[in-house]
Amino acid sequence: MKALRLVAIGLGAVVALLAVGAGVLYVLFDGEKVKAELSRAMLDQKQRTLVIEGQPQLSLWPDVGVALDRVTLSEPSSKEEFVALESARVSVALVPLLSQQVQVRGLELNGLKATAIKTKSGRLNFSDLMGEPAKPSADTSASAPAQPLHIDIASIKVTDAQLTWRDEKSNSTTVVSNMNVATGRVQADTAQKTATIDGLALSAKGMRGVDAFELKLDAPQLTLAPDKSGGDTVRLEAILSGRERQAQAVMTLTGVQGNADALTIGSLALKLDAKSGDTTVKGQLSSPVAVNMAAQTVALPQLAGSLEVASPKMPMKQVKLPVSGSVRVDAARKSAALNLATQFDASKIAAKVTVPQFSPLALVFDLDVDQLNVDKYLPPKTHAAAAKADKGTAQETALDLSALEGPNVRGSVRIGALQVSGIKVDKVNAMVRLAGGQLDIAPLTMNLYQGSANGRLSVNAVGNRVAIQQNLAGIQINPLMKDVMDKDLLEGRGNVALDLRSHGATVSAMKKALSGTAVLSLKDGAIKGINLAQTLRDVQNKLGGKSDSTQQAKAGEKTDFSELSASFKVANGVAHNEDLAMKSPFIRLAGAGDIDIGAGQMNYLAKASVVGSSEGQGGKGLDQLKGLTVPVRLSGPFDNLAYKIEFSSMVGEVAKARLEEKKQEITTQIEEKAKDLLKGLLGR
Repeated sequence: MKALRLVAIGLGAVVALLAVGAGVLYVLFDGEKVKAELSRAMLDQKQRTLVIEGQPQLSLWPDVGVALDRVTLSEPSSKEEFVALESARVSVALVPLLSQQVQVRGLELNGLKATAIKTKSGRLNFSDLMGEPAKPSADTSASAPAQPLHIDIASIKVTDAQLTWRDEKSNSTTVVSNMNVATGRVQADTAQKTATIDGLALSAKGMRGVDAFELKLDAPQLTLAPDKSGGDTVRLEAILSGRERQAQAVMTLTGVQGNADALTIGSLALKLDAKSGDTTVKGQLSSPVAVNMAAQTVALPQLAGSLEVASPKMPMKQVKLPVSGSVRVDAARKSAALNLATQFDASKIAAKVTVPQFSPLALVFDLDVDQLNVDKYLPPKTHAAAAKADKGTAQETALDLSALEGPNVRGSVRIGALQVSGIKVDKVNAMVRLAGGQLDIAPLTMNLYQGSANGRLSVNAVGNRVAIQQNLAGIQINPLMKDVMDKDLLEGRGNVALDLRSHGATVSAMKKALSGTAVLSLKDGAIKGINLAQTLRDVQNKLGGKSDSTQQAKAGEKTDFSELSASFKVANGVAHNEDLAMKSPFIRLAGAGDIDIGAGQMNYLAKASVVGSSEGQGGKGLDQLKGLTVPVRLSGPFDNLAYKIEFSSMVGEVAKARLEEKKQEITTQIEEKAKDLLKGLLGR
């Protein structure tokens, strides 16, 4: 009983001592002095202005704590606000204080507003608060070693916080508002390299441009130690809501284990559910994860999943893509590597992508596709829409090439067979470079229409400029023109050389600004829509008339040739030609004129001359026109060309030709009579 009595007396003395100490602490606590000391230290050390409007309050129950109200911190050497805080409270356990240990019972922040800025030079506006030295110490040898950091917080609670991130170089701003963070106990020891977080829960809402987003993180328990690390299932959810689009992504981590140097995750699972207009995208992806803390690398060695895209505008309405591959990120070197393989409908696609640097973004890729029909996945163009567009009544969508600005990209593309906008090519090989907003594809080679092509293509986002240099050899011109222009104008096989440039905000503007040169050389072909042999036979019956004859192009008629060549100079969307040369066994064709690509029409004067007669080539009955030149004018829109035989200009030429024939006949007769007379005079 005596012992218990002594214990009770001791405990009473301790309680009395604590009460006296608490009372003395409460009486001696000077809030104004605390404010002044904190403000002066911040100004002297960081050149920032700290303002605490409210009076710091000390509380002793249920724990020792200090509360602050209405706190602001400025930018360095500026009055501009960096951080603002409505209220804050820090509480510590009383008993550990007696042994000079600080155990934070709780940290509460309310109404936190902070603006983080990355300047154009790459410097962060809070780097000085993260330990950036203001001035080097004069005596580095005498500096004391860094003290280990011990953190033991029973709970952290952040409510109604707002964080703003502004990148001055890219001129972008991201705002995260209504952010709430709550945790259980948080422990960390830098000397032992250990950390534990219980019951971490985070929720936030924000804006990215005009899109709203929401984030939720749930991590029941995470432990990090040199010998063993692990944790319960971690779940992260992100929701994006914008104008006519929304997306939800959920990432789940399970089987987290390892140590302070290396961490493995049994499964990282990602699910995506997104919608934009009438198009929906659903996907899932999973892989184990290996994290090397020392090397700062993250690897996802066995990616597997699928992606489903559905849209009523697609001809097949829905398509599913299986995905497999691997990803590796090196944070220390700021690089990454990606290997992916998928099958897009009938297309097998393999891609390798490396990222040598994150900022500014640089990509190196290698893409291999066995076959791809792009037209199959695009909505069909209706005849009504095409006619409306041809007439220029439809309002065109402006070309937006801004996606070319920013990243630096180089790589190679190989496609076994490709169809796009009706054009069919195979064995496509291209080297791609993108830098400074300019895309260069060179060399660009392919096989097409029984021939080959070799050249380059350049697209510049500055001014929407496009340039192409391409040499097509041994191609069949008719199927190419049908697929590209939907026009049946020429037949033949040969070469085409293009060197063209343009610029403009729309496709129509680019057609009207087209400039450069083009050269055409064909053999064993035909001009479609007119039979010159038949037309010339009709000429004999109309030479006496003074009026011209106009006829529309006829799909079933054509004029064969053995050779055809022409060169064009293109300016302001008009291709001008002066050296058309066409040969056939009975006719020669020359010409000059303009093809207005921007307006979709032409005005061209061809001159046909009969040089012989070949019944097998349709030349029967043309002997009387031998040596004459027949003018044929082609005019009108591309889809309704008219051929006009200008007979009125031929009458004088026919009369002159007959006069020349008569003169030649008389001369021949005189020469014969002169010869006979001379023989008689000489007696021979």
